[in-house]
Amino acid sequence: MALNQTIRRAAILVVAATVSLSTFVAGHGVANAETYLDLPLVNRNAEHGPGGVNLSLPTDLGALTVLVEDTRTAGIAPNRYAALLFQYRLVAATEAAGIDLASWNPRDGVEANRENLVRSYRYYEDLQLAHRELQWAGMGGQVGADFGGGLVDFELTTTLYALPSIQQSAQAIVKSMADVAGPRAIGQLPEGLRALARSGSTITADDLHYILEMILVMQKNIFSDLMPMHQAYVTEGLPALEEMRDAGLFGDDIMDAWRDIASGESARITHGNGVLLQREQGVVIKDQWDTVRAYKGDVGQAVTYVSTLAGSPSVAGVLPPRSFRPIEISASLPDGRTVTVTTPLPDWNWSVYDDRWDYITTQLLPKYKVMVEDHWPILEAELLVPYDVQLESHRPLRNVPQMLDSALANTKVVVT
Repeated sequence: MALNQTIRRAAILVVAATVSLSTFVAGHGVANAETYLDLPLVNRNAEHGPGGVNLSLPTDLGALTVLVEDTRTAGIAPNRYAALLFQYRLVAATEAAGIDLASWNPRDGVEANRENLVRSYRYYEDLQLAHRELQWAGMGGQVGADFGGGLVDFELTTTLYALPSIQQSAQAIVKSMADVAGPRAIGQLPEGLRALARSGSTITADDLHYILEMILVMQKNIFSDLMPMHQAYVTEGLPALEEMRDAGLFGDDIMDAWRDIASGESARITHGNGVLLQREQGVVIKDQWDTVRAYKGDVGQAVTYVSTLAGSPSVAGVLPPRSFRPIEISASLPDGRTVTVTTPLPDWNWSVYDDRWDYITTQLLPKYKVMVEDHWPILEAELLVPYDVQLESHRPLRNVPQMLDSALANTKVVVT
């Protein structure tokens, strides 16, 4: 008798939940699934505004679940409900991370988005902790602390680049090169360093806020593109990703990458995560980095160069960008000898895709793989550190003046 009563109570709860959901959907003006067919993904790029991929779509996971199930039951082709499916997976990911998608607006700045940064990267790292094959997520979480710490510095020290000492340090480095190797040697210096020497003191707080917003846009775009895939994978496996592929949300290359990741084979897992990484850097945010670097000529060049100088990735064994491909200039002297000048500053710019990809594939990706496969207990302990602590421990931009002065002091000249 008690068992029968329990079953009846459970049935009543199921019916009540169904009625409650139906009432919710009706109460929020959500029509049947046909209303949401063939919608464009007009807001897939976070530059266009807050919220999900199309503002006419609901952001309630329960309502989206019903709508997606209705389209499947009706036998509608996935490409017709692509926006609805994308929104469903995106909301599932943001809810798993503890983020409110409807209000997530990168244009609000770091202080308003700080918790979103922390929760995004905590979610990345939690995925890695639970699934050893999800190396893109783990590496993204670790590097996110460096990235997030830099953003905090951007917001809190918006007068940093206006300080004359920074421009003066850059000018001193440029002058020292010209004094030793001749004026023509200046042309061999990185464009970003020369831009900093020319205009460092003219960069305004408004300039920095614009660039900051664009970087936050990129952060949301990466999450919005790749986290729905990850959430689908960990909850429903490859068939869920195949539905997204069939909807046209990504191509066969990404589907093959996920098959590699799910294979259990080390080489294939590495390759699959590398494909996701290339999508992140070469597809999702490539044009936006180019836009930032081109912003107001010298301004974008200078700020992106300084961010390259200041970055210090947390992945064990990875060289900081400033130590990867340092400046080396050679010039002929009037007496026929050759002078070679080296200085510990980067001869490249993080915002340039080819340079960035070279660094990622020779430093970040292989060395993170070593941590996952050979030093998991160490990596696990690092990933378990509360993310607020990780974020606050990586505040590199405040050290920019000292880095420039140290580079000048450690410039080396060899005459042969």
